[in-house]
Amino acid sequence: MSDEISVVAIVEAKPGREHEVATAIQACLEPTRQEAGCLLYTAHAEIETPARFVFIERWKSRAALAVHEKEPHFLAMAKAFESLLKGPLQVLVLRELR
Repeated sequence: MSDEISVVAIVEAKPGREHEVATAIQACLEPTRQEAGCLLYTAHAEIETPARFVFIERWKSRAALAVHEKEPHFLAMAKAFESLLKGPLQVLVLRELR
């Protein structure tokens, strides 16, 4: 069995803070894609609820995800989220059924 995992994470901006959340996310995209354990890292704005952002990620392992969560670009985004989000980050860590 592969150690690869997928992650779906969802955040929702406070009213009027959507642009700031998008900016914080965009600053994290390219550095994350350069991480050795990252296989896919995308972020999307939900069409029906533009304040909601969804990350779709693939990682070589849970250990690679743990390394990501200690990287300066991730920590900067998480810090920005503290004052910008309507509620807590929702994270699903998934293993593909085969």
